[in-house]
Amino acid sequence: MLIYIAIALVNGICISLSRSVNGRLSMERNAFYASLWNHIIGFLFLTLVILVMSGGFSGFQFNAPWFAYIGGAIGALFVAINSYILPRTGSTQAAMLIISGQMISGVVIDQILHPGHTLWAKLAGVLVIIAGIWVSKVSAMKKAGVDVALWPTLPGKKTRLKH
Repeated sequence: MLIYIAIALVNGICISLSRSVNGRLSMERNAFYASLWNHIIGFLFLTLVILVMSGGFSGFQFNAPWFAYIGGAIGALFVAINSYILPRTGSTQAAMLIISGQMISGVVIDQILHPGHTLWAKLAGVLVIIAGIWVSKVSAMKKAGVDVALWPTLPGKKTRLKH
């Protein structure tokens, strides 16, 4: 089990690095340009890995149901959206919001596939993550001198606290 935890942690590092690099690339053109290059380079890399590890594409079959292949389109959209938001929100906030979205959709998918299994515990976990994001944001806003009482009703407007 420890090896799987280590692999998952390395994967998390790869995701953070990829997000940062793609976010930087999106600043040169746009998010879809960054996503395109991400996937072109990824395709070339995976092609090389397949050729080296398995000796080629022999036996490559498409046996999964049609909807199993839309993950590529969803992944490309994810990279494009992430490339757009990361330079605007920062790495930590983008990661926390993305993880929150993953947790929420994970709870919904689990509820659809396995109704009734520990729904309340999962929802509590999601709420803790969202509360953490909120506390982090409010703390940063207070340090910047923003009146946090007005924050939800005044998007984009920074009102200074009166001392």
